[in-house]
Amino acid sequence: MNGALPFTLTHKLLKPHRGHSPTLLKRSLHANPTVTQSPQNGLILTSLQCGSILQSLTNAKLFTKGQQLHAHIIICGTLQHNTYLNTKLAAFYVSFGHMAEAQLIFDLIELKNSFSWNLMIRGYACSACSLKSIALYREMLSSGWRADKFTYPFVLKACGDLLLTEIGKMVHGEALVCGLESDIYVCNSLLAMYSKFGDMAMARMLFDRMSDRDLTSWNTMIAGYIKNNSSKEALGVFDVMGKAGLNVDGITLLGLLSACTGAMALKPGKALHCYVVRHNAEFSNKFLRNALIQMYSKFSNITYARRLFDEVKVKDTVTWNSMLSGYEKSGDAFESLRLFCRMVTEEAGPDEVTIVSVLGACDHCTALQFGTSVHSCLVKKGFSVNTIVGTSLIDMYAKCGSLACSRRVFDDMPEKNLVAWSAMVAGYGVHGRGREAIFIFHAMIANNILPDEGIITSVLSACSHAGLVYEGRQIFHSMTTEYNVKPTPAHYTCFVDLLGRAGHLDEAYDLIKSMEVIPTSDIWAALLFACRLHQNANLAKILEQKVVEMNSEGAGTYVCLSNIYAAEKWWDDVERVRALLRRKGLKKPAGCSFVEVDKVVHRFLVGDRSHHQTEAIYAKLKDLNHQLKEVGYKPDTSSVFYDVDEEVKEKMLWDHSERLAIAFALINTGPGTIIRITKNLRICVDCHTVTKLISKLMCREIIMRDIHRFHLFKDGFCSCGDYW
Repeated sequence: MNGALPFTLTHKLLKPHRGHSPTLLKRSLHANPTVTQSPQNGLILTSLQCGSILQSLTNAKLFTKGQQLHAHIIICGTLQHNTYLNTKLAAFYVSFGHMAEAQLIFDLIELKNSFSWNLMIRGYACSACSLKSIALYREMLSSGWRADKFTYPFVLKACGDLLLTEIGKMVHGEALVCGLESDIYVCNSLLAMYSKFGDMAMARMLFDRMSDRDLTSWNTMIAGYIKNNSSKEALGVFDVMGKAGLNVDGITLLGLLSACTGAMALKPGKALHCYVVRHNAEFSNKFLRNALIQMYSKFSNITYARRLFDEVKVKDTVTWNSMLSGYEKSGDAFESLRLFCRMVTEEAGPDEVTIVSVLGACDHCTALQFGTSVHSCLVKKGFSVNTIVGTSLIDMYAKCGSLACSRRVFDDMPEKNLVAWSAMVAGYGVHGRGREAIFIFHAMIANNILPDEGIITSVLSACSHAGLVYEGRQIFHSMTTEYNVKPTPAHYTCFVDLLGRAGHLDEAYDLIKSMEVIPTSDIWAALLFACRLHQNANLAKILEQKVVEMNSEGAGTYVCLSNIYAAEKWWDDVERVRALLRRKGLKKPAGCSFVEVDKVVHRFLVGDRSHHQTEAIYAKLKDLNHQLKEVGYKPDTSSVFYDVDEEVKEKMLWDHSERLAIAFALINTGPGTIIRITKNLRICVDCHTVTKLISKLMCREIIMRDIHRFHLFKDGFCSCGDYW
């Protein structure tokens, strides 16, 4: 029999005496009784009946029925020289993605036509077998068959998927020769192919030349621009689309919202939001709402994002993740953790993205107990600690002050990528343990993982925090020769910071003047910070011009300048810099500290009196001040850069947010409990001294993370060695 197939099916599948007569076959026989009897007393369907049944089998659950019918056809010998039935069988297997079976049946067809060729080309193109699709297209042409408008869309798709630019252009030319340059389906396929190639100029030229365009044409152009990081051009296509009087569908809107987010174009994004509201009946789907929440979160318009979030009655995991990520990225980790608690209460299933966002929020506000609970939940629910989650755990534990837990997670990871190694290096760096950071860096290289720009930045920063000038110089000067990494502004910033902290201000200044890249505001800020640290007001005066020329939009640089002048009592210069701040509309961020007690994170601002335990907190501070003065404490008011009396300066010091957090923790935790605090600014000299004394006086270990690094206060000493 001319019908060898990759499976063995016999008539036993359909033995009548066992009562096996599929319902589908019975219905067909009832509809068309023109059948013949087989030698085994079985029923045989006509070719037309078989073809009709095969064509109706579209549900995946009916695939086995199709195989049974195929077995029936083989038993009856109907396949031999039957082009119609072979084509129907091939189409059946193609529709279910079984291309190997389809190919064997296709090879049995003696009189192939354009339909059967196109069927197989389409099947391979849609089954991730693009190379076979192109090969079959070439075989079709060599067999004397001419490709048509049903052939080219799938051949072009295959070329685009494989990024075969030259072959794609050749197929484009062949389509033009066939006179298909005006066929809308072929043109749309060409747009998609050139978009995949990244050749948006060619795609736009074809688009502009199209005499007829449908919604797919516009969607393809918008999606192509977005994929190729041309968000402004995508929005431009939308403008043209609106002028043409066309209504957009959900796919187009999703693409456009993504374009607004990528181009940081809030105004067009709001216009799209209005469009969604106006067409609420058609477009009120969860995908659009999630995209809008993500867009507003990206722009830090958390109020709008939350309003949309609250309007969603049935929230899926993506909805929760969009809002959680928005709070975390906008710096409101406090609210992110509250929302996660609500998510768990409402039994919404968290996924990997949720966990990463929540762990990121935990490290923002040093919520170690909360983060540990999340880790425990991961283990209990069987979440696999993959590279992404593992790296987030490393980062969370390190930034919450538990470097031992961070290292344990790192050591337990079965596979470590560059990001995981970098997280461990950065963790050691912010704790001032530069030598361990360097050891991990070299261990990574020994494991045949080459460093990139990011991890070299981390290791240079670690050297800076630990004062390892010699080691930092070696890494900086060897990064090009040994690791083939060209220094970026971030590397220069770290190296300038390293030299400046160590007091090598002249060397740092000479480096900036001789560097190959244009100095950024961060580089000048690093040197300016060193000027404040080492009280070099004259060099700071020179740098002021550079800072103003850079038109820095960060308030920190101007505040640093003002503080340097205030320390020298150059009050005219102080007022001039502060006036510049006001003209630019910049404000110094208020001091803010977080402390976690019993898995609840408490936030304190400088001079905060909004907490429900305010009276007890200030009473505790007054008591601490009295006890500290008894052991010889004298306030260092050099950190108060205002022209006021010493008594007022001293009072301002005791209003600092970290002191409020320490007092609160002392009131609400038992003896020996470790206190963990996060501050959004650099800890001042006097607060550093006070915290050292409190750690000894109260017999407490206090771990504080400021904007630069960790400080472990214990027995009257700090792990930074007063170098921060």
